[in-house]
Amino acid sequence: MALVFFKYMENIRNFCVIAHIDHGKSTLADRMLELTETIDKRKMKNQILDQMDIERERGITIKLQPVTMKYNGYILNLIDTPGHVDFNYEVSRSLAAVEGAILLVDATQGIQAQTLANLYLAIEQDLTIIPVANKIDLPAADKGKTEREIVELLGCDKSEIIYASGKTGEGVKDILDAVIKRVPCPKNQSDKNYARALIFDSNYDEYKGVVAYARMVDGSIKKGDKIKLLATGAESEALDAGIFKPAYHSTGELKTGEIGYIVTGFKNVNECRVGDTITLLKNFSDVDLLKGYNEAKPMVFAGIFPKEGNEYGELREAIDRLKLNDAALVYEPEHSHALGFGFRCGFLGILHLEIFQERLRREFNLELIVTLPSVAYQVYLKNNEKFIMRTPQQFPAREKIEKIEEPWVTLDIITPKEYVGNIMSLAQERRGVYKNTEYIDETRAILHYNIPMSMILTDFYDKIKSVSSGYASINYEFSDYREAKVIKMDILVAEENVEALATIVYEDDAFRRGKEIVSILKTSMPKQMFVLKLQAAIGGKVIAGERLSAMRKDVTAKLYGGDVSRKKKLLEKQKKGKKKMMAAGKGSVDIPSETFVKLLKK
Repeated sequence: MALVFFKYMENIRNFCVIAHIDHGKSTLADRMLELTETIDKRKMKNQILDQMDIERERGITIKLQPVTMKYNGYILNLIDTPGHVDFNYEVSRSLAAVEGAILLVDATQGIQAQTLANLYLAIEQDLTIIPVANKIDLPAADKGKTEREIVELLGCDKSEIIYASGKTGEGVKDILDAVIKRVPCPKNQSDKNYARALIFDSNYDEYKGVVAYARMVDGSIKKGDKIKLLATGAESEALDAGIFKPAYHSTGELKTGEIGYIVTGFKNVNECRVGDTITLLKNFSDVDLLKGYNEAKPMVFAGIFPKEGNEYGELREAIDRLKLNDAALVYEPEHSHALGFGFRCGFLGILHLEIFQERLRREFNLELIVTLPSVAYQVYLKNNEKFIMRTPQQFPAREKIEKIEEPWVTLDIITPKEYVGNIMSLAQERRGVYKNTEYIDETRAILHYNIPMSMILTDFYDKIKSVSSGYASINYEFSDYREAKVIKMDILVAEENVEALATIVYEDDAFRRGKEIVSILKTSMPKQMFVLKLQAAIGGKVIAGERLSAMRKDVTAKLYGGDVSRKKKLLEKQKKGKKKMMAAGKGSVDIPSETFVKLLKK
């Protein structure tokens, strides 16, 4: 029996696809599914592993997605991964569940920043790397240049590189053959006779409850087995087990080396955490906890509040469920005098925040108020106290502050040589500290910088693409905390302080930022019945202001004929009313969610 089981494991190959964003991972996965006939041709559609509508609309992968394929007598477990730096945590979890990785490089663009970052993650996990040059069918593809870059990066032989096209299907068979030949089969990690599975992702299903995506490391778990999670101590029964096709496909059992799902029976989403170990209840006392994952470090913090106060409970439930599906999300309850009850959420970047709020709106039909994002500052007070400041509302009185430190990151920018000057100017504008430049080849360079996290929060990625005609790419990682001269800036709309728009800015840049925010408000807010004052203030001092003219109702529309004095009389009456309103200069002003989105992107 053991020999049969070992033979079964010999035929399993677990691998993932890693690459920079938009290098063709999902399209290549489509061709693999077609070649292995995993999905019926009638049900096949583009980017089939991108399950969410928002992924298809934006053309990016947000969530990792496993699928099991059968090919030439082998079982191939593929995990499709995201390419954007904000979803880097999804990649790291995928790599821990496999033995090999296909390193995909776009032959028209060459090696990019996220290609390098993902490669280093794979090398840390000691995975077998299979280099693939994709999009070779395009006229702009430069096979020779891409080949040189890959050889120099990996130190591999030219013959190990596979040339493919996710669009035409060329080379896909060679990739699958290379996976079978080069990627090692899974092995038991323990000689003890017990079952262990690593949870690398999870999801909440309305009918099934919490579904754990697991890599079976040792033994097997069958439908009906009593299970226990080692880290949380939660106990339940495995209601079902199976593999991904890519939809749930029940097999009733998950065996050593397989990647699949276990329906845990949990209804509380907090009981099943990513990185935990599932085992059988009968032998849990002998089981060693599998090495999980490092905690994701959120870089960007924003307040999420329901527009209607009575939707707080629904918002909490929605965030709980998204947390199950998004392990990098961090959140805690927050109360604001102006906005009521909500949550302070931590994200890996601005795109992560954008996708999160979009999912809350679409999947749970919630109307939200999202505060301006900020980074986490370390505040040192004169009474020797220290705390982490995640929101502008926590900013202490200036006389109490000893110093404030902000997070810095190490930034790598890969760019063609002709754009180096433009990029260096932009990095300098954003307070970047230049480290050094490396050259990949005679045409492309890697610029290394240290830069404040707050400076790359919003439109930095777009600006980099703009000054490099779309050719440059970036990757960043947290470095350390450094002292910063920052101050809290309040935004007043109709002379009322809008808490959601408060932000922390550099003292020497406060006027420019204030002017920028009130200008965006002026162009994006609807007109009111009175002149709307838009102001940026520090303490009690207004540093920038704009006025949005009042909406003018056509009071003469009802007139038909008669003397002109009738018209003048009505206009004069309206003029007096406007003066009265202007003297008050106040009113209940509703700021539309589109305005918050515009400010987020600026």
